[in-house]
Amino acid sequence: MVLMARKSPQVRVLLVGAIAFFVLALTLTLHRHFCFYSSYDQGIFNQVFWNGIHGRFFQSSLSSQLSTNVVHNGEVPAVYYHRLGQHFTPALLLWLPIYALFPFPATLTLLQVTLVTAAGLVLYALAREYLQPTVSAIITLSFYGANGIVGPTLANFHDICQLPLFMFGLLLAMEKRWWWLFAILSAFILALREDGGISLFGVGFYLIVSRRYPKLGLVVCTLSFGYMLLLTNAIMPLFSDDISRRFMIERFGQYADGEEASTVEIIWGIVSNPLRLLVELFSPFFGTIRYLISHWLPFAFVPAVTPAAWAIAGFPLLKLFLGKGESVLAINIRYAMTVVPGLCYGAILWWKGRENLLDAPLRQFVIQPFYSLRSLTRWRKIIDRAINWFEQHPKWLKLSMRRFWAVCLCISLFFSFTSNPNRTLSFIIPDSIQPWVYVPLPRQWEHATAIRSLLNQIPKDASVSATTFIVPHLSGRREIIRFPSLQFRNDARQVVKVEYAIADIWQLQQYQPAFRGDRQTLQDSLRTIKLVTSEGEYGIIGCEDGVILMQKGAASNPKALAAWQSIVNSK
Repeated sequence: MVLMARKSPQVRVLLVGAIAFFVLALTLTLHRHFCFYSSYDQGIFNQVFWNGIHGRFFQSSLSSQLSTNVVHNGEVPAVYYHRLGQHFTPALLLWLPIYALFPFPATLTLLQVTLVTAAGLVLYALAREYLQPTVSAIITLSFYGANGIVGPTLANFHDICQLPLFMFGLLLAMEKRWWWLFAILSAFILALREDGGISLFGVGFYLIVSRRYPKLGLVVCTLSFGYMLLLTNAIMPLFSDDISRRFMIERFGQYADGEEASTVEIIWGIVSNPLRLLVELFSPFFGTIRYLISHWLPFAFVPAVTPAAWAIAGFPLLKLFLGKGESVLAINIRYAMTVVPGLCYGAILWWKGRENLLDAPLRQFVIQPFYSLRSLTRWRKIIDRAINWFEQHPKWLKLSMRRFWAVCLCISLFFSFTSNPNRTLSFIIPDSIQPWVYVPLPRQWEHATAIRSLLNQIPKDASVSATTFIVPHLSGRREIIRFPSLQFRNDARQVVKVEYAIADIWQLQQYQPAFRGDRQTLQDSLRTIKLVTSEGEYGIIGCEDGVILMQKGAASNPKALAAWQSIVNSK
């Protein structure tokens, strides 16, 4: 790639874009982490990796706290809980050697940004199978600027960050007819998550309907669909009941009758009621349209008219549209990343044979479909009026496709950053306007320094409970849960209480005026602290800048206790 850059200005632009994406994303995400804005999922994955390098694969007390046993049955979290009952993610083992060398939560942040950046470079190689360097580079830059890539990359580490690299590698292997690599990457996609087969199914469906490799497509569809059914109905339930009692109900409970359902029952509930299926596909209507526009925008809306894009990306979209909850149509959340590879490949195929139109007026693209419809004599007059209107009125149609594409990409980047994805830009953009919630950069650093001074007092092997944004920094240990919970089940199967508890009350106070969840957590935390300290079960050994550190069985530090009382009195 470096040698190519010396000869090709397009490759130089591409490399500059990739480096800019890597540096900016890594800087923002590391700043987010070290200022204590990375949250619970970062802690879960860090603990999973930490347990993995100690031979306890996919175990996590933090995941246990979200399990159906805790949420629905009222049990306490267990340190030996296997997360594979919630999400089946053996592909994470690929990166375990890297984490073993650098066993820190920030390592996962670096890994995520690296994987997404590398995916863009593989995308360029894939595009070059069909296109010249110019359009190939623009499509790759559009990938780096897509809201569905920027937002999830600036988030906590998540397993879906591997998908673009695997998908682009799979499609490139298909174009090169490297079937051994195609098979390996197919296995990686299936091992990525229990729903990774949906993306692979889309590839198989494309191979069938495009008639390129129909037999291979049939094998891929059968393998991916069968694997998902076997995994979710037979293998994952061996670890826990989460897939049927929690995740299926939380996402697709509208298609089930009881309080739990298997994937087979959910699929039957969907296909047996086509009217409900149709309603769910377009509900909410404007939210669905806005979500699609957000995905199409950085690619100048080309994927919207590309059959290949619909064939591959359609199934991940279908999964999102059929689900419920606020996160399914959130462009900044990890699920959006499952849609983008299909859109990119569809854009590549659309531009094949049309590269000479890059500098053509946009009018040519808009009016061309109307000429195709003029054969319908009944509507010819209406179509002619539409053509005349487009030729005479919209001035923006005079733009070349290249400039229009650049405008679309800039708009996508603008909305990507102004939406403050995952609070990554909270030091610039307020988290809420009405009511006003904003913590300036110097104040973030000052508060982070206070938290770190208290974290240094907690032994590395001690059991601990911490509020959400402190969890990732303490998650490299066996015994950790989220505050205000204090009890857990240890390896001896005994229910015990944590040795240390640390709560960032100041952070909750800042955000509780605008966010109901923070307000409830603040109330629960204050109630717990008052209860355990008044009974003498825990002593306050540190209190700085609204962050309280407690130790089980210890006497309270008079200075720390006074600082805490001042916080309570000023509440």
